Amino acid sequence: MMKQMMIAGLMLVVASAGRGEEATAKAQPADQKFEKLKKLVGTWVEADKDGKPTDKVVSVVKVTAGGSAIQDTQFPGQPMEMVSVYHLDKGDLLMTHYCVLGNQPRMKADLTAPANQIRWKFAGGTNLDPAKDTHMHGATVTFLDDDHIEIAGEAWEGGKPSESHCGQMKLVRKK
Repeated sequence: MMKQMMIAGLMLVVASAGRGEEATAKAQPADQKFEKLKKLVGTWVEADKDGKPTDKVVSVVKVTAGGSAIQDTQFPGQPMEMVSVYHLDKGDLLMTHYCVLGNQPRMKADLTAPANQIRWKFAGGTNLDPAKDTHMHGATVTFLDDDHIEIAGEAWEGGKPSESHCGQMKLVRKK
């Protein structure tokens, strides 16, 4: 169950990738990455071992608050439902993840990540002590093309990376 929650936490980054662009070392302004997030509006499902879409809905992304925020609902309607909200703040792209674990990690996008990725780095949180509590601590989302995403997450437990709670996931845009 805990591993499943951590994999679900990986979905906090579904809305955090560029679409079908080549990697580059050049820093990308936060507003450009935010605009990429807006292009993820829609429903995303888990891919099978061959990369084909399944019926398992993992994420529903929508723009809200007059275009100033993006809401990503993970596992909608299920007991593990969670929400991540993305927004800009003074040149930074930020995310707060409202986790089924009862904590709310905040992350900041690394703007030097390649254009086809967004790397989220832990930047604090509420209802958690990062030196003790299990929480999502970072993630990387890589866009393979407009309709396929790979996600690798990093959970922490006891103040250090937790390999048993980390995971990778492949998602496909539902058509």
